[in-house]
Amino acid sequence: MKTNREAFLYVHAFIDELYNSGVRHVVISPGSRSTPLAMTAAEQGKMKLWIHVDERSAGFFALGMSKVLACPVALVCTSGTAAANYFPAVVEAFYGRVPLIVLTADRPHELRDVGAPQTINQLHLFGQHVKWFMEMAVPESSQPLLHYVRSTANRAVATACSSPAGPVHLNFPFREPLVPDFSVTESSASETSVRHLRRGSVVEGRAALSQVQVTEGVRTLPGHTLEALADRLLSAPKGLIVCGPMENTRCLKTMIALAEQLGYPILADPLSNLRCVRDVSPVIIDAYDAFLRDSRVAESLKPDLILRFGAMPVSKPYLHYVQRYPDCVHLVVDAGHAWRDPTHLATDMLYADPEWLCEALHKLLGQHRAGRKGTKAASGWLGQWQVINRITREAMRREMERFNSLFEGRLFQELSELMPDPSLLYVGNSMPVRDLDTFFPSVSKKVRVMGNRGTNGIDGLISSALGASGVSQEPVVLVLGDLSFYHDLNGLLPAKLYNLNLTIILVNNDGGGIFSFLPQAEHPRHFETLFGTPLGLEYRHAVNMYGGSFTRIDSWAEFRDTFTTAMSSGGLNVIEVPTERKSNVEMHRRIWKAVSAAITDVLPRVGDT
Repeated sequence: MKTNREAFLYVHAFIDELYNSGVRHVVISPGSRSTPLAMTAAEQGKMKLWIHVDERSAGFFALGMSKVLACPVALVCTSGTAAANYFPAVVEAFYGRVPLIVLTADRPHELRDVGAPQTINQLHLFGQHVKWFMEMAVPESSQPLLHYVRSTANRAVATACSSPAGPVHLNFPFREPLVPDFSVTESSASETSVRHLRRGSVVEGRAALSQVQVTEGVRTLPGHTLEALADRLLSAPKGLIVCGPMENTRCLKTMIALAEQLGYPILADPLSNLRCVRDVSPVIIDAYDAFLRDSRVAESLKPDLILRFGAMPVSKPYLHYVQRYPDCVHLVVDAGHAWRDPTHLATDMLYADPEWLCEALHKLLGQHRAGRKGTKAASGWLGQWQVINRITREAMRREMERFNSLFEGRLFQELSELMPDPSLLYVGNSMPVRDLDTFFPSVSKKVRVMGNRGTNGIDGLISSALGASGVSQEPVVLVLGDLSFYHDLNGLLPAKLYNLNLTIILVNNDGGGIFSFLPQAEHPRHFETLFGTPLGLEYRHAVNMYGGSFTRIDSWAEFRDTFTTAMSSGGLNVIEVPTERKSNVEMHRRIWKAVSAAITDVLPRVGDT
């Protein structure tokens, strides 16, 4: 059998350098043209290999891993449409700021555009949805090429990790024979390819040879800009800190300290991870999605200033609230050089590390005696939000207890009490993430909340959650709808192959539940065909095929028992919560009406505080 020594030395240098740069996991979809990458990664033996035969699911599996690790995961596939199947995950990673290293194998240049099988144009395949693309040189074992391939590996990892994080794409053309020559030992290959290196870098506390040591500093603001910002905050007693979905949660403690210092409420999107800490601060407002639906409340809570961290919050009522006050000072903080302001109302874009900014402002405001002038007004402002928030939570809980049927919103009230401490809650898009926002209250335990909010798609959710489970030290729970579940059934495979633990709560309303809340629902003639899209599937069979346990519950008591058992038993557990779309809409609207009625009793007094 012919083997390829050139490919082994070249690819070995690349894989070795990925490892030196911190990459510890490789997700591989089988294929012939990617043989040099796959076999060399396996032969190297340092990184954990995950095999997933479906490239679309494999991409999301790697994405879920990377979200938990906050470190790039490598993806390997063969040429042709295999690479194209990565597209949805790559797009989500780009807009969700998730670092991925996408490695696609390709035909060599002489076999392109001549009708060779399994060959498409893979140059810039993902367009503007990657941070960087490189067409790699055909393998060669010369010293300059080994130097080049190591430098490229360093650059790929550094680019994927630099703020804002995201995917990079490297396209590898390989000539036959594709099987690497393993008669060249790993040690001799390493010696040959790195003997010219003398610099050292530190990876996870261990010294490692590295072609290029990449260092990125923290993005800060000039001193005069920081002083001006502090003055603006002190002159705005009715301010808000708004925290949307966050990629980096290191700043949460300092953000809370800043809010407490200013007397500002924090409107905490559930994906900010501010609602689930062991010592929940009283400045956290978690029911705004419910009470800002009431125009009287929105009118009574006019802000002077909004300081937003993270992406735009999930809540549509919050969006309408912001649009109500276009003249409000609106400061948007972003660690990366991006423009995340769909409202077009930002007065300032502050490109700075959120953790640094919160710490710097907290220290500076502490030095300002003038900061005390705003304390009384600010505390009254904060009190208004706190009273309305408390009344809203109580009203929602009372109203939900009156329902005998299974109500989708109550699921998150139940989970707030049932989720272990610590744990990870992965939430699907469409209705689940919106019900999470409305009905999941702050809890004094560590529950990490994640979702794929880069592009808000329903694809790849099972795979993302299983990828998270593969590297998480905490139990993982996924909540998603039946259409999302159907969309990624292939994603269940790693649970069987690698004995992964995941509890999936399948909210089955037999169709697209969110459309029942939209104007399309007022046109019943075509609604079910075009939007309701009932599938009528029995998912038990698919779960059994992958070796999982399936339970359809009939009551909340049964749900609590089944969930507790799943947490203790491990493995793949799917709990189906059957609901009905029309009654679900009615119950949501009853709760919103109950909230408005409860607030009516207190709103005049709140306005006088």
